[in-house]
Amino acid sequence: MKRIAVLLAAVLAVTGCSTGTDAVATGSEFNFVSPGGQTDITYEGDERQQIPEMRGDSLMEEGTQLTLSSYEGEVVVLNIWGAWCPPCRAEAPQLQKVHEDYEDKGVQVLGIDFRDYDRDAPADFMRNFGLTYPSIYDPSGRSLLPLKGYPRATVPSTIVLDKDHRVAAIFLRDLLAEDLTPLIDRLLAEK
Repeated sequence: MKRIAVLLAAVLAVTGCSTGTDAVATGSEFNFVSPGGQTDITYEGDERQQIPEMRGDSLMEEGTQLTLSSYEGEVVVLNIWGAWCPPCRAEAPQLQKVHEDYEDKGVQVLGIDFRDYDRDAPADFMRNFGLTYPSIYDPSGRSLLPLKGYPRATVPSTIVLDKDHRVAAIFLRDLLAEDLTPLIDRLLAEK
């Protein structure tokens, strides 16, 4: 009986994950899987899946909503961070460099501040590091719920979206600007 249950679960998993040859054309949305526990995952062409709309309150402009759809046609670097996170302190200036180098080229860095329950701490973090890219203030991680299977406990982490807002890469670690620039350049060159 146990073997039948395992076999049935495997069959359901395989059929549930099939998306055809083009995930966007078949309407499927992003469902995170880390093959072999990888921390750097890239998706090419037809492997890319659409990310659902994401939205949340602006960290620095209370009363303003930030939405992913506001950056239509742009490459988006979504960075999940927290003021309480030591690797985020090292990564923040690197993301600011990416923002400054690419903001006029069709790239948007968008932060998602996670698990900071006092708005003052992440706002001070952004001011102290001179961060000028926008961030969603999301202490509960509610904006991340549409990302099925995404490991919300992994902070910092970064999701890079192509111009159609399909997931092109995921990094489950802190990054340097040099980690992102070759990927961004390649995505900008895509038609």
